Amino acid sequence: MSSHNPPDQPSSSNSGRHKLQPLLPQVSRYESQKSRDWNTFLQYLKTLNPPVTTSRFEHTHVLSFLNYLDQFGKTKVHNQACVFFGQPDPPSPCTCPLKQAWGSLDALIGRLRAAYEEHGGGSSHSNPFGNGWIRIHLREVRESQAKARGIPYRKKRKRKKNRNDVVVKRDISKSSSHNHNR
Repeated sequence: MSSHNPPDQPSSSNSGRHKLQPLLPQVSRYESQKSRDWNTFLQYLKTLNPPVTTSRFEHTHVLSFLNYLDQFGKTKVHNQACVFFGQPDPPSPCTCPLKQAWGSLDALIGRLRAAYEEHGGGSSHSNPFGNGWIRIHLREVRESQAKARGIPYRKKRKRKKNRNDVVVKRDISKSSSHNHNR
């Protein structure tokens, strides 16, 4: 006796292989990060005593969230009392804390700001992630990390065009392939 199945009925060993998955739109890396960050923030609010709902949180909760995240940081930030304070490449390890890098926090706040507005948080003026205290905190983190590493942070400024500047148009395909070879 042969166990031959008709073509329209899969055998039991292949039954899971040929199922068609519904096609879901691909979510960008940014969108998935934004969703993960939003869910992490909501989880954080639930851990507070007493728990805070999304309709009740304020910029102070955002600041405490940023401080909470420092425990998972990977950037060495030297204290002023450390012998390596202000040295870009310290010769040996020290006991200074690891913290979240300023750039990571800045990007996180941008994603959370967008997520807040997408989840019906209201206007950008009432967005706790865009509060002035959050901007001040990020600026202080940036400056303190730059000082601790001995690398002053300087904002890149656009150079003003002079009347005598010549605009040179380049073939983008040539310049982009040239940049990949560096």
